[in-house]
Amino acid sequence: MNTTWSLDALYTGYDDENFKEDMKQFDLMSVKMDNLSKELDNLPEKQALNQIFDCLEEAFRLEHLAAYCSLRQSTNTQETEATSYLGQINQKSSNLAKANTIFMKYIAKIDDIDALIKEDERLSEYAYFIRKIKENNKHLLSDETEEIIAKMSISGANAWSELQSYLTSTVKALYDGEEVTLSEIRNMAYSTDKSTRKRAYEAELECYNKIKDSVAYSLNSIKLQVLTLSKLRGYSSVLDMTLDQSHMQKETLNAMITAMKEYMPKFHEYLRAKGKALGHENGLPWYDLFAPMGASEKKYSIEEAKEYLLTHFRTFAPDLAQMVERAFDESWIDFYPKAGKVGGAFCANLQPIKQSRILSNYDGTISDIVTLAHELGHAYHNHNIHDHRLLNSDYSMPVAETASTFNENVILNAAIKDAKGEERLALIEGQLQDATQIICDIYSRYLFETAVIEKRNDNFMFADELCEMMLAAQKEAYGDGLDSESLHPYMWVCKGHYYSGSNSFYNFPYAFGGLFARGLYAKYMEEGEAFLPKYRALLHATTVSDVEDAAKIAGIDLTDPDFFRKALQTFSDQIDEFKKLV
Repeated sequence: MNTTWSLDALYTGYDDENFKEDMKQFDLMSVKMDNLSKELDNLPEKQALNQIFDCLEEAFRLEHLAAYCSLRQSTNTQETEATSYLGQINQKSSNLAKANTIFMKYIAKIDDIDALIKEDERLSEYAYFIRKIKENNKHLLSDETEEIIAKMSISGANAWSELQSYLTSTVKALYDGEEVTLSEIRNMAYSTDKSTRKRAYEAELECYNKIKDSVAYSLNSIKLQVLTLSKLRGYSSVLDMTLDQSHMQKETLNAMITAMKEYMPKFHEYLRAKGKALGHENGLPWYDLFAPMGASEKKYSIEEAKEYLLTHFRTFAPDLAQMVERAFDESWIDFYPKAGKVGGAFCANLQPIKQSRILSNYDGTISDIVTLAHELGHAYHNHNIHDHRLLNSDYSMPVAETASTFNENVILNAAIKDAKGEERLALIEGQLQDATQIICDIYSRYLFETAVIEKRNDNFMFADELCEMMLAAQKEAYGDGLDSESLHPYMWVCKGHYYSGSNSFYNFPYAFGGLFARGLYAKYMEEGEAFLPKYRALLHATTVSDVEDAAKIAGIDLTDPDFFRKALQTFSDQIDEFKKLV
């Protein structure tokens, strides 16, 4: 079995004739879109709309180019060809911005568009997409301004984001006299040896001194650009812009945060209990957050990880198991950490070829298997929308984490069911680790980003101030669960989620996805196999409906805090069991 992914389904290399031809087609697409944008008023509306969607679908297909280069760059950030081609592709993409804006405005101004939608099959499939265009039109700027924004973003937020990614993937930490990458030293947080965890934590914090100032400039610059754009587009705040982009009501976010804050003290109980079990009297130190407990020392080969996942997924949904087997057998996954490879894990949806690619930094622990399950959940979500038209493949941030977190529940709950003693402790504690991340840690990130955006209105924040702001957010979110003398002031440096000019607040979707999935899993436990068609239908609907409407397929009202309370109560029950086990 290959341990690196294959990208040949996209292109076999930069010298692939298809790659060269698509680069040429990108330039031709710019001319084609510009010409069409000038002829729209001379065409019948139905014909104009179909020609617009011809262009948009072809432009979407050409995003293969960026996906290919970006995936190559993610496993080797020092690959100069990838960086060069991405720059060229971003420039070509920005050349489409003006025509794209004209298309959006043309669609938005059609008065009787519902009649056209009813009489045309393709337009009817794009009904939600079209309605969103009409709603979002009020936030569009002039054609020329949108073009300028797209071009300036290349050397603005996009460049600052690439700098953060480059610095964090190439910086070296000094551990026991040897230089190691940031992803390698962060993986040591899961070591069974307390001394290793503590020394790795100290070495990690020390290495941020090499890059903190540069990354601080990245964060400040990106957030200022986001603030500027939100004001130009007429939003009252960056958060409101994010919610609009997320197709999510503020009432839903407020309902979730209300429930989270109510249950936060319960998670503090878990952290204190874990700290005490590990010999700490003043709460849990940061370096022991991911300390394994119970009989969790087993390391799993990739083959063993595959069988572990297949065994448990087969008990839930055969089509999921089949997709997972395909992902392993057809080299969709890049497993191991290495120098120059980005940290963490992600799943890329390659809609035009109806596949996904998964990056991980696999180290063989049960936690790594859960991470694979999480990313394969994204792939399963993608699998369930692959029969949509190309432009109906974008699900919003809040539901992006639903299938992935549901997968985690399937794997862990199936394993916990048959486990006893130390093994049961290990599995429950592992699940509570993850739950604490999506409740306490995500809340700290939400608080931090809120504070940064508010302060960036008038002030530049140097690295030391950002560290203080991060500590304040962690203290509020983790309370007395963590040792206040041993927190992580540099979490803003290593988390790439903060460094996007297009996706702000990429934190609360993780909490939403976790709690939504937990609530859905509870329904699955109640309804059994009868739930599966609803689940697939819900995933299928996420790209063509608002979050709240997709949830209604499963009979859920997301604006009611009680749904989130019920999901959180399942964690509360596990915390009680954990306290007994330790």
